[in-house]
Amino acid sequence: MKIMTNTDIFAVTQELNELLKGARVDKSFQPRNDIVLMRFHKTGVGRIDVVFQSGVRAHKTDYPLNNPMIPPSFTMLLRKRLKGAHIISIKQHNFDRVIKLEVQKEQKYTLVIELFSKGNIILLDEEDNIIMPLKRQLWSDRDISSKREYKYPSITGINPINLSLEKLTQLFKESDSDLIRTLARNGLGGTYSEEIILRTGLDKNIQAIELTDEEIAIVYEKIKELFDPLIKLDFKPNIVLEKKNDNVSVFSCDSNTESLTDNQKDKKSSKRLDVLPLELNIHKNHEKEYFNSFNEAADEFYSEKVQKEIKSVEENVWDKKVNKFANRLKKQEESLSEFEKTTELSKKKGEILYSNYTQIEDLLKVINDAEKKYSRKEISKILKRAKKDGMIEAQIFESMDTLGTLVLDIEDVKVAIDYRKSLAENAEVYYEKGKKAKRKIKGGLVAVENTKKQLKDMETKREKGIKKIELPKRRVKKPLLWFEKLRWFLSSDNHLVVGGRDANTNEIVVKKYLENNDIYLHGDMHGAPSTVIKEDGVEINDETFKESAIFAASFSSAWGNGYGSADVFWVHPDQVSKTPEPGEYLTKGAFVIRGKKNYLRGLNLKIAIGIVDYKGKRIMAGPVEALKVHSNNYVILRPGHVKKEAIAKKILHKINEDDLLSLDDVVRVLPSGKCEIIKE
Repeated sequence: MKIMTNTDIFAVTQELNELLKGARVDKSFQPRNDIVLMRFHKTGVGRIDVVFQSGVRAHKTDYPLNNPMIPPSFTMLLRKRLKGAHIISIKQHNFDRVIKLEVQKEQKYTLVIELFSKGNIILLDEEDNIIMPLKRQLWSDRDISSKREYKYPSITGINPINLSLEKLTQLFKESDSDLIRTLARNGLGGTYSEEIILRTGLDKNIQAIELTDEEIAIVYEKIKELFDPLIKLDFKPNIVLEKKNDNVSVFSCDSNTESLTDNQKDKKSSKRLDVLPLELNIHKNHEKEYFNSFNEAADEFYSEKVQKEIKSVEENVWDKKVNKFANRLKKQEESLSEFEKTTELSKKKGEILYSNYTQIEDLLKVINDAEKKYSRKEISKILKRAKKDGMIEAQIFESMDTLGTLVLDIEDVKVAIDYRKSLAENAEVYYEKGKKAKRKIKGGLVAVENTKKQLKDMETKREKGIKKIELPKRRVKKPLLWFEKLRWFLSSDNHLVVGGRDANTNEIVVKKYLENNDIYLHGDMHGAPSTVIKEDGVEINDETFKESAIFAASFSSAWGNGYGSADVFWVHPDQVSKTPEPGEYLTKGAFVIRGKKNYLRGLNLKIAIGIVDYKGKRIMAGPVEALKVHSNNYVILRPGHVKKEAIAKKILHKINEDDLLSLDDVVRVLPSGKCEIIKE
């Protein structure tokens, strides 16, 4: 996988610094050993995910990876120290492959992302002491471990932003290599070094020390020309494609790929070679995809590589399982073939012994007579000479060892017999060997058929398993209707019921959406949503009251606390006030209730989640009775011990028949706290 260059990192950090202004840190995740994904939230923008892969890349991403059920220790530390912190800046350190993310909480923290060598991600305190690194590393001049002072890598190479002609001249005069290597090894990398040399027209193999002052001036001019867009922040993010045509064409690419023409889709299927923040002449004969930002281009480029890696790993796992049975079948079939050959050959050898009875008996008589005077070794030599001399009895002789095994060569078949036994006894040995092999054939056939069935079953499982491989999918931000920004459901009697998600939306529910004929509900505990039943000219029946009360209780703190039931009260809109009693103060999202409260007690905490058709198909979480009316496919939940993400995956698998939802859509509608699925 391509490692980001210094230039790539400059473009990425410039864009991220602007994008994350005013954002706060949300959760951090570690989907792989070398990858940390940090989630940010920015008012007016919403969720922003940024992926850091040590030693490889850093960019905003819309392709979140699956996370382990138990977060690693480094991730837990980031959550503990950084969650809720506000972004100060995200910058590149000295045009090096080092990124500094500075945040402010009760103190200032710095997250350093190293993208050189094998890379690292390191959390520092406000005095630049290491709190914890992703991985401990020991260099000759740097110790990356907890409680050590963090030292940035020494400054080396060319910084094209502030490069002077004098510094470049000195670099060349001190070089012991050719021009291309001198540039590449001093921070510009192979691609940009090739581009500079192409623009200068110089021989890349010329020794750097041999360059004239005029040639050095040309190189300097072309470096400044190439990197001038960085200073002006005038990026032209593009992905370079492998496919080439005589008539080169390009197309722009934004987050909506559904509008691409067939020709553009064909280009997207071409192999992506490189991702760049600048347009280079060395790629002028390549087709390109252009993007609105380099972060977006990098996300498309790297996420495709990650998808292929994940698929390859999963396919290899399945291939090993299939190959286990394929190899077993191959060995069984080879054994079966050997049994069949043994059966046939053993029978043939037995028949050969009987069909050449007289000749073999004559040879055996000669050997038995000779054994009285000679050793077996001597007999073997005598018979070989006799065979050459034309002795009739010796013509079928091949060899004889000292243990008494006589090998005959009859009809081009080598037959081994024990000359001390009779010919009938030797023939019977072969007949028995053939029968034994024949019996094994029957068992072998059964084993082969069983293995073939197991192989076919595993191949079917592999095919299904590969189809189910969860590759990172692009997270598309869907436009939400006004009630989807809140908690909501449609009652069995078609009344819209809405509730707050937090203190801010509790304020909105009451101030913006509570009208004169509506009903206000609230759990009889701290930490519950302000809930409103919209009357909309239709009388509210008892069933809707009960459903709304269950809804208000289920999305309260009672769920997270693991309660089985809770109480809820309801009042009329004129009883709800934001005006506190004299000397009191109301926090955001809190209201004063005046007058009689009407209670519904002992409500079971239980909700259902499914897809409903209300102003278009969408996910809804609400009381079971409401889902029974509006959905044919839903899952019922109660407070439990399973984390939201794990439950969300099961729900998504169960209800997402038309691929309408993402995992985030399901997580968004779940109650705050752990759950379990009720198998009804």
